[in-house]
Amino acid sequence: MEVLSNLVQPLFADYTLRTVALGSTVLGLVSGALGTYAVLRGQSLIGDAISHAALPGIALAFLITGSRVTLVLLLGALAAGWLATICVMAVTQNRRVKYDTALGLVLTVFFGIGLLLLTYLQQTAGARQAGLDTFLFGQAATLVTEDVWTMAFLGSIALAGIGLFWKEFKLLSFDPAFGRTLGLPMRALDVLLMTLIAVAIAIGLQTVGVVLMSAMLIAPAAAARQWTNRLSTMVGLSALFGVLAGVSGTLVSSAFANLPTGPTIVMAVSLIVAFSLLFAPARGIVWRRRVAGELTDAKADMMDGEPPR
Repeated sequence: MEVLSNLVQPLFADYTLRTVALGSTVLGLVSGALGTYAVLRGQSLIGDAISHAALPGIALAFLITGSRVTLVLLLGALAAGWLATICVMAVTQNRRVKYDTALGLVLTVFFGIGLLLLTYLQQTAGARQAGLDTFLFGQAATLVTEDVWTMAFLGSIALAGIGLFWKEFKLLSFDPAFGRTLGLPMRALDVLLMTLIAVAIAIGLQTVGVVLMSAMLIAPAAAARQWTNRLSTMVGLSALFGVLAGVSGTLVSSAFANLPTGPTIVMAVSLIVAFSLLFAPARGIVWRRRVAGELTDAKADMMDGEPPR
């Protein structure tokens, strides 16, 4: 309890730590909830593609506006991520190009353009101090209160979208063909869901960066999937795991010098995934081995003429 108190107490006293923790909480909540749909639809790599594709949007937003305001950069990232999803959908309309191939093409092309723009901006007068390279790996310590409010605003829009289109997204995830027979615009719903996922990715780029953001989208949902078969429970658990990883990673990184927050958060959510894979009821490796062992013992008892224990 004393160790926990020593970790939590600075959270309420230190402005930087409190701000980073709040930002990580918003990130974990939104990315965890929306990542559920990416996992259920077998589109886990979409997070990697959108996060990498967001880099040229950030660079172009700064190049056009000259502003380092978080909202401007995140809107640029959102626009680029949305364009990337549209490109993936357009490419996959050709039956000869598979979904993973389209993701790989879009990811590399957009990320390459982003690196070129970033290199150009770093050599431009006035842009050298913009710190746009921090979006590659994230720099949570740079978060300020205004950034957290921006993340909360965009995140609330994404979560509201889940609430408004809950039934439609459920059909899209499990039986899109049935949705089309009901006359629902499944293609438009697909674009809308991808847009909301792009929002979730955009708000996390400053915290964990382009390279690691896909982990925050997929890992909480992968862990939650081990514990339940219900969509509503999975969305709630995934959001909870995301928040837990964000806060715990922030606290641990603050307790040790020179320990970056973004990678620490990703390590925290990785531990949650590992625990879930091992100990989740019915699906966990340890659980299944225990049940298999009990069945083996029961079978042996029956062969010996003894009643099952």
